[in-house]
Amino acid sequence: MSLKFYLSIMNIAVNTRFLIKDRLEGIGWFTYESLKRITQQHPEHHFIFLFDRPFPEEFIFSSNVTGKILFPPARHPLLWYWWFEWTIPAVLNKLRPDIFLSTDGYLSLSAPCRQVIVLHDLAFEHFPDHINQLASTYYRYFTPKFAHKANRIATVSEFSKQDIVKLYKIDPEKIDVVYNGSHESFQPLGLEERKKVKKEFSSGFDYLIYVGALQPRKNIINLFLAFDEFKSRNPGDLKLVTVGRNWSYSEALKVHSSMQFKDDVIFLNHLSRTDLSRLIGASLALVYVSLFEGFGIPIIEAMNCDVPVLSSNASSMPEVTGDAGLLADPYSVTDIANKMEQLYCDERLRAELIEKGKIQRQKFTWQRTADELWKCIITAAT
Repeated sequence: MSLKFYLSIMNIAVNTRFLIKDRLEGIGWFTYESLKRITQQHPEHHFIFLFDRPFPEEFIFSSNVTGKILFPPARHPLLWYWWFEWTIPAVLNKLRPDIFLSTDGYLSLSAPCRQVIVLHDLAFEHFPDHINQLASTYYRYFTPKFAHKANRIATVSEFSKQDIVKLYKIDPEKIDVVYNGSHESFQPLGLEERKKVKKEFSSGFDYLIYVGALQPRKNIINLFLAFDEFKSRNPGDLKLVTVGRNWSYSEALKVHSSMQFKDDVIFLNHLSRTDLSRLIGASLALVYVSLFEGFGIPIIEAMNCDVPVLSSNASSMPEVTGDAGLLADPYSVTDIANKMEQLYCDERLRAELIEKGKIQRQKFTWQRTADELWKCIITAAT
């Protein structure tokens, strides 16, 4: 890499559609945490953030960032195509940036500049029926084209990298693994604060926690069935707290309504990061047994809170969990229930997993995310 390149000033256009006030989730947090650090740590370069709706000033992280609103608001497959294949190319033709960075898995096939795409996962390839048919068709048609068009690809786990290589026949040398991180607000709680949180959210009782949307890929039905099986063998006041948006997942709600211990399930909607960190920090354990994840940020958030983890043995989750959690077969209700029982009954096991989590979590920080994403951008630009 030449000294001349280091001395040159780059203009970097960024798709920031997922920076939405009070509605940041997985991709939104990746975008927020990585770009906040990159823009502030590289003041010599200019960043143009491209939004599809009005944005608050809090997303303009530093003086080298300019925000632009582009029409139309792209929240539907037809509007996705319009935004990325008409609006974005027209704007990039005027701006003439050195790089267009897109952090949400979309790219422009018509853009005139070098492009970096962040492909978080290919869940839609493995579970196409878990999203609506039009969106599924769009993703499965365009994402392979995006992957081949991109000058560089970033993805959030080694599992996802190999998935992209296998399904789309992409050269692995073109793909950089850029792990997710965890915000510094996710920290261990003291005993008194844990009591306070439990009193506030679970009537003072211990609880297992699930964090994520109520949707099929998250394996909510088997989670409910396993909790019911576990409770039938371990009667008591332990609760299951679920935190996340409800995608009108009627099948899961029907299963919940038929549960023997349905009154021990507490539903909470999307919470502020502060409340979420407190809620995780006061839990007995995180239960996160998805069918498929590109990464699984709640796993690292729990480790940073000194909370043991029960995760899935599928996709990227063994890579992220390492030896710092129990792994269950997400398709086996009994296996999930048995692992819940192990965590509930074995205090020594919980302590061992917490200690291992302190080591495992060091691999995943947002600063490392920003550093690796920046390397990816630099490589694409040269």
